[in-house]
Amino acid sequence: MDFRTVVEVPSPGFKIDACESLLFVGSCFADAIGQRFLVEKFRAVVNPYGVMYNPASVLHTVQRLVADAADLRSVKVAFLTLGTNHVYRLKETGEIVDNCQKRPQALFQEETLSVDACADYLQQTVDLLRAQNPDMHIVLTVSPIRYRKYGYHGSQLSKATLLLAVEKVDADYFPAYEIVNDELRDYRFYSDDMLHPSDQAVAYIWERLSAVYLSEDAKLFLKEWAPLKAVLNHKPFHPESEEYQALIDKTMLKVAALQKKYPNFAV
Repeated sequence: MDFRTVVEVPSPGFKIDACESLLFVGSCFADAIGQRFLVEKFRAVVNPYGVMYNPASVLHTVQRLVADAADLRSVKVAFLTLGTNHVYRLKETGEIVDNCQKRPQALFQEETLSVDACADYLQQTVDLLRAQNPDMHIVLTVSPIRYRKYGYHGSQLSKATLLLAVEKVDADYFPAYEIVNDELRDYRFYSDDMLHPSDQAVAYIWERLSAVYLSEDAKLFLKEWAPLKAVLNHKPFHPESEEYQALIDKTMLKVAALQKKYPNFAV
């Protein structure tokens, strides 16, 4: 008997190689997954201008990257993670701001974007990224983080709007939202605030993503890198001891060999 539902992760039709160049823009969930790719030595750029929660702010980040002449030509895959359809406009100018910067709430007007507005911002983002690199793959995700300040019904309406919007956009979709809500479906997979996925949940989503999205070469790299990473992250009681220094020397020789095998790998 099966006592849980397992969410299918569709094959995206491409694979991510070891140490590939990636871009992550969006909610704090994008931060969590992007940081995991960095730990595993992928060349990832993660929210370069801070966390962005809504589709308009995601577009603003990509526009700023282009304006700053960031090299997006080498990016193999861009992950865009959406948290909410709520935006804040500065009353004085009418512009959607990405960060209120702790200014008085009275200066801003909160709005909700429609499905079509969200889809339009997302499609603009996808088109802009592909204009920089026609071969770039775009993956959309909806963050499983819930927003208590909207009320739980309001939070669900916001997620539903985003889910409907991504269906209108020419991009791949990774079901992070569904994995947490339909497959894990238990408060033990949430952090202490009962709103954000726990480290264990993020690790599980990483496992599901890497199983489908990573090439066999990348999976082999992760196996080779794992024991070296464990040694380098270990905090010894006696770092000056001969035994530990010998272990580090041996480990660095293996790291050098890994760098020769994977030229884009850097400690």
